[in-house]
Amino acid sequence: MRAYLYFQMVKYHGGIPYIKKPQDRYEDDLQTPRNSTKESFEFILNDIEEAIPKLPEKIEPSSSNYGKIDASFALAFKAKVVLYMASPQFNPSNPWDNSYWETAYEVNQLAYQTLKENGYALIDDYSGVALQEGNSETVFSVINKYPDKVAQWDHGARPGSESRGAASATPTWEFVKEYPMKDGKKFDDPNGEYHTNEDDLLQNYWENRDPRFDKSIVWNGKIYEVSGKTGRRQYTSLGIAHELDDFGTNPKAGVNSTNLNRYSGFFIEKNSLLNLTQSEVQQYDVDFVLMRFAEVMLNYAETANETGRLSEAMEILKEIRKRAGIEAGSDNSYGISVDNREDMREAILAERNIEFAFEGHRFWDLRRLRMLDRLDGTTKHGVESIAVNADGSEMALSKAREKANENLLTEEDFKYTLHQVPLSGVKVNDVPDKYYFFPIKKSVLDKNENLEQNEGWGGTFDPTLE
Repeated sequence: MRAYLYFQMVKYHGGIPYIKKPQDRYEDDLQTPRNSTKESFEFILNDIEEAIPKLPEKIEPSSSNYGKIDASFALAFKAKVVLYMASPQFNPSNPWDNSYWETAYEVNQLAYQTLKENGYALIDDYSGVALQEGNSETVFSVINKYPDKVAQWDHGARPGSESRGAASATPTWEFVKEYPMKDGKKFDDPNGEYHTNEDDLLQNYWENRDPRFDKSIVWNGKIYEVSGKTGRRQYTSLGIAHELDDFGTNPKAGVNSTNLNRYSGFFIEKNSLLNLTQSEVQQYDVDFVLMRFAEVMLNYAETANETGRLSEAMEILKEIRKRAGIEAGSDNSYGISVDNREDMREAILAERNIEFAFEGHRFWDLRRLRMLDRLDGTTKHGVESIAVNADGSEMALSKAREKANENLLTEEDFKYTLHQVPLSGVKVNDVPDKYYFFPIKKSVLDKNENLEQNEGWGGTFDPTLE
């Protein structure tokens, strides 16, 4: 637990005062300086290595101790720590060829092989990675148990009309485009079987996609049977959809959407329990999966690639895509086309983006790899849906509402346009390098005169390993 908590702090700030024994507020000097980042990593790894032999190798889901830390999770967590230690975040002047990568490979390979021997494996259905509690892919879960500890994912993911307030997060058009097609290729890859351009994709974005798309995203006109409503379709079209679900500016609707600065025309289905009633979205107890075997696999693939073992990384990506349901293709490559380490690095990053969608990995991946500059000058877009007749003319809203009330409007009965979100035109400014480490709060510095602030934030402390 100490290693876990200190790792979170090092990930944020670099080296911190690593306290390994209780301090007495009256007898001890509490003005403790920061350990170097290297020392902090060494202390974290020492703690983990001391813990592993004291822990049971694997706690089975049937055990009353399930949810406590076992050696399998500790080893997988150690592998994640050394992955960070080798990463560009901590080694900016030598991001890909520093000496930490080989150690990271050895530990990640060991974690992958050990957990596999202990029975961890990808489950067959991607939809169940979080909803099938105690499945073979779950390396560690935070246990929820109603009424003492509840889950609220559905409250934030569902459309407002089926929740207890507006959705707190929605997929953007930019993210929708990132999903590969069924053959594993990008939509605009000229070598792909389902190759298309962005304009045409916008009008048919739900067709021929990576099966994880259907299991993760809710779109206008999709069958979305929440709350036990058989045959229910989700609509987002202004003037047709519920006011807590709509998105758009169609002047013929005669009403302004209140969601233009927070919605996108899409919602999240992944890890959502569709059978929950509207009143239950804040009081159910599905466990929170903190780490699953797919992460162990992709961490291993990353270290294999960066140490020149491209074929090992390739086999891992193929396993992930095979489980996803992507077509193998005549060359059995599942749409992966790489010739070198740089290509594979991009392929792994893209795979993490899709495989771990809405699981809280993307920001930390870009930060760990010092790729936050990919956000420079970017903004977000959503998709408005307007009902049309067979000849392409706009359908009368009264007719459209009548058909929607009977769930008769499908995706093909709409035309689609893009809107920036928010409409004010906010873009990401250039992300400065100092954001790869956050500052120590002034309120914390004020309590300890021996704490140094990070470089770039008014201090002299180097948070890297250099």
